[in-house]
Amino acid sequence: MNKLSTIDYIVFFVYFIIVSGYGIWIYRRKSGHDGTLEGDSKDYFLAEGSLTWWAIGSSLIASNISAEQFVGMSGSGFKMGLAIAAYEWMAALTLIVVAVFFIPVYLKNRIATMPQFLSQRYNGTVALIMALFWLALYVVVNLTAILYLGAIAVSSVSGLNLSFCMYMLAGFAVVITLGGMKVIGFTDVIQVFFLILGGLATTYLALNLVSEHYGTTGVLNGFSLLTTQAGDHFHMIFRRDNPNYLDLPGLSVLVGGMWIANLNYWGCNQYITQRALGADLPTARGGLLFAAFLKLLMPAIVVLPGIAAYVLFKSNVFSGEMMQDGAVNPDRAYPVLLNILPIGLKGLSFAALTAAVVASLAGKANSIATIFTLDIYHKLIKPGASEKQLVATGKIAVVVAMVLGVLIAPHLGIDKKGGFQFIQEYTGFFSPGIFAMFILGFFWKKTTSSAALFATLGGFVMSVGLKFLPRYADLSGLANIGFAAVSPDPADHGAYVIPFMDRMAIVFVACAAIMVLISLVENRRGVTTHGLEIDSSMFRPNRSFVLGAGVVVAMVTVLYTVFW
Repeated sequence: MNKLSTIDYIVFFVYFIIVSGYGIWIYRRKSGHDGTLEGDSKDYFLAEGSLTWWAIGSSLIASNISAEQFVGMSGSGFKMGLAIAAYEWMAALTLIVVAVFFIPVYLKNRIATMPQFLSQRYNGTVALIMALFWLALYVVVNLTAILYLGAIAVSSVSGLNLSFCMYMLAGFAVVITLGGMKVIGFTDVIQVFFLILGGLATTYLALNLVSEHYGTTGVLNGFSLLTTQAGDHFHMIFRRDNPNYLDLPGLSVLVGGMWIANLNYWGCNQYITQRALGADLPTARGGLLFAAFLKLLMPAIVVLPGIAAYVLFKSNVFSGEMMQDGAVNPDRAYPVLLNILPIGLKGLSFAALTAAVVASLAGKANSIATIFTLDIYHKLIKPGASEKQLVATGKIAVVVAMVLGVLIAPHLGIDKKGGFQFIQEYTGFFSPGIFAMFILGFFWKKTTSSAALFATLGGFVMSVGLKFLPRYADLSGLANIGFAAVSPDPADHGAYVIPFMDRMAIVFVACAAIMVLISLVENRRGVTTHGLEIDSSMFRPNRSFVLGAGVVVAMVTVLYTVFW
């Protein structure tokens, strides 16, 4: 039944009051001491020196996990199984790499935004192009997708009007965001608590439902039944004859394009790195390591429910609810599960879903405000702006971005374009070039601005070209060496296509190689470059970080060994 009971609403409003009340307390405590939350832009946008390692780690996860995971990744769990967990478990390894090699570079060079890094390393033209690109991407794609998919999920569980749910989520996020990064960071700790508690409660009940359906009891029996009733859903590495191979092409998830997607997302993304840029290096590294441990847990929350829904669907428990326009829609798996939760628990899971959406909206809006204020307003519009004016401009940018999101989202057809995999593929058009520009900018001082500009534009052109290449060329040769597979889409008429993850790897290598050539040619002509301040001591983590990182690596190794 798509309706919340009185008890469910009480549980939800308790969550709302706790988060809002804690946010107001953090805001007033900071303002009451020294007023810097109102007057210091660094504190407002980065919470400089304020966030603890556990707040940074919680904020990273709260900003990352949203409707695309709860709805989209559960849908992918329904469709292809545990293999989709590669995004989470490989992200845990990626966070360690970012903590060791990326964050020290940002902190040593006092980087506050990604466009600032590009301006400092390359030039203002590259920085401005990317600032405008990121603003457009964050507002038109990310903010709208989080807002609309979140509203659909919340509406399907509560029975409330879709537009009302969108306004509610946007309003709640604005309240959190206007307090600045310090308020976002510390309220995200509570958001993650509700997210994990409610998510695990949903998984617990889903496994119990499977267990009871087959005449037993207990979550362990439920999990065992999943592995027997849906054995094909518990393989992490797909063979080329698997119908989902194009989404997760075999070993590419371990040694190929998955690394490009993850390193670009976790290491070169204002939305994510902003959480750590205001801390000292040990604290930032501790936060990233904590986030890596939480990442290991996420598949239990967002993938297992999808597999449970698949097993129940096969048994005709709610086959009708999974249908949309005459076909099975995997993205309905999580909302359908929430709608069969008992009273009270449904309210808790509803709060978890709302927490995930609101935290992501708040984080995205804060990143939009940071880039607009520091990289466009302060540099191009009003260079002499005071700290107070910068903070005020940031707050206005938050509200404007959210209003634009509410107005634009219903007209993009987001609900008709698929879920998690769609988002990953089309983000992958931009990731390889951007990542090549960042990684060479970090570690090769001879990289020139022209080379960076090529990666930005050329990477996108190459990605689009490889996407549509099968229409004009026979890729059977690439298939023989593992870089192409037969498309399952009847519209492709049996053509070989390149999996988007392999496209990312190919484009990244091509961009990096061409950037090196352009840079070497320009170096010979005497073009000067602006290398970053780097020394080897920056990359030496302390003993506790090394121990924790070793545990994460060992756990990922065990998981892949068990579920290969």
